[in-house]
Amino acid sequence: MKLNEKNELILQIAELLRQMIPVEDVAPAKAEDKPSMPELLTIKECAALVPGLSEHTVRQLVKRDEIAYMRSGAGKRGKILVYKSSLMKYLGGTG
Repeated sequence: MKLNEKNELILQIAELLRQMIPVEDVAPAKAEDKPSMPELLTIKECAALVPGLSEHTVRQLVKRDEIAYMRSGAGKRGKILVYKSSLMKYLGGTG
C-alpha cells in the first residue's frame, strides 16, 4: 500500500468517525474535571523552599525512599523530581 493510499484510507476513517459522533454530543472538558497535576520540585528547589534544608539532605531522603520522587530521563543520569506534597508531609508541614 502506497503512502497516498494510506492517507486516503485515514481520511475516510476520520470522516466515518465524524458521522458517527456528532460534535454537539461531545462536551468540552472543564478545568474542574481534570485532576490537578502534582507539583514536582528539583533537589535545588526543595533546598530553597525549606530554610536549613540542604541539597545533600534531600538526596539522602530520596536515596532512603523517605520522600516520593520520580526520575525524568533514563537511568541514574535522570533528573530527580520530588513531589512537593511528600516533602512537606515528611517535614511535618501541609502538603
